[in-house]
Amino acid sequence: MTQAISSPRRTVVILVLAQALLGAQMPMLFIIAGLAGQSLASNICFATLPISMIVIGSMCAATPISSVMQRYGRRAGFWIGTFGGAMGGLIGAIALYYASFPLFLVGSFFTGLYMSAQGFYRFAAADTASPEFRPKAISYVMAGGLAAAIIGPQLVKLTAEAYAIPFIGTYAVVIAINVIGSALFLFINIPPPAAPDADAPAAKSRWELIKTPRIAVAMICGMVSYALMNLVMTSTPLAVVGCGYTTNNAADVVSGHVLAMFIPSFFTGHLIARFGVEKIVGMGLIILAAAGIVALNDVELENFFLALILLGIGWNFGFIGATAMLTASHGPQDRGRVQGMNDLFVFGGVTMASLASGGLMNCSGGDPVQGWAAVNLAMIPFLLLAGSALIWLMMRDDSSDAALA
Repeated sequence: MTQAISSPRRTVVILVLAQALLGAQMPMLFIIAGLAGQSLASNICFATLPISMIVIGSMCAATPISSVMQRYGRRAGFWIGTFGGAMGGLIGAIALYYASFPLFLVGSFFTGLYMSAQGFYRFAAADTASPEFRPKAISYVMAGGLAAAIIGPQLVKLTAEAYAIPFIGTYAVVIAINVIGSALFLFINIPPPAAPDADAPAAKSRWELIKTPRIAVAMICGMVSYALMNLVMTSTPLAVVGCGYTTNNAADVVSGHVLAMFIPSFFTGHLIARFGVEKIVGMGLIILAAAGIVALNDVELENFFLALILLGIGWNFGFIGATAMLTASHGPQDRGRVQGMNDLFVFGGVTMASLASGGLMNCSGGDPVQGWAAVNLAMIPFLLLAGSALIWLMMRDDSSDAALA
């Protein structure tokens, strides 16, 4: 018996729950992976390489998972993600037990399969939604990360030192989260797109799609928003601990950051509907710049909290806005190709940011303060790139409107 296609609101509810439960593993791993890597790596410049491997795994998986979803439906891709998350937790725990940094990197790569699949939650929310409900659906699903922001860091506090080998208990919990969370997708059914009619528009090539101005700018803004958030967040636990604070302080800062990433999601969709997507993306880029200014001002704990909160809000506006812009810029026949290509670029940028983060933090200055400054100064050229692209698009659209008037 074929399961009925899930209604838009049922889809959103299930995806919010998945974001809350399964998504909790991401703040957990971003808190501890760099610290664990620092203890296992022979060179501290490679401390954040495990986080980079998560993102590399996500980048490599984006196009294949998108193709699977295009052919077999969203559920198949989401189950690939939970399998990867469980395997990543298992291999990570074994690697910690044997103190093997290379094996730890392999486990991190598997975790990237989950991270990639999670990235498609927002697109799945838009699949069956009406054009009016689509920005809100995306926003609500992203808001599920609010619970993840609370659950994940608290689980780190409970499990990081639960066993003689630090963090091994945390990885055991990651396995359980993926096994339990995979059952959620039994209650959702978003089939692959229907075969196009004979007179339907033909699918465009990747080159044709990327030459579409709104698609190109949406990808640039999404990539920059996510990459800069990752650049700074990856270094944060190392910076907080390096400046004399505790692992629990680092967990609290990251928790505040992830809360700031998702709390605005309750109204981001409404803001997009009221003010337009370009203005919300632009506001996100401005707030990301403000985060860098606060971080550069001082290394008091309060500065870490405020900078990371601003970083989360800026990411929310920039990334959700870019996603909404992208989903409104192509037809259903191009869905799989556009979304896979977008996440390839986004996570490619995030990969470069996470690779650079450890080197900037640990190897670009004489102490953690100088390393932290280098991380935040690195944001400047990319903010200028995204801001310039967005301004160009808005001016181009205004010129087109004037020509039609």
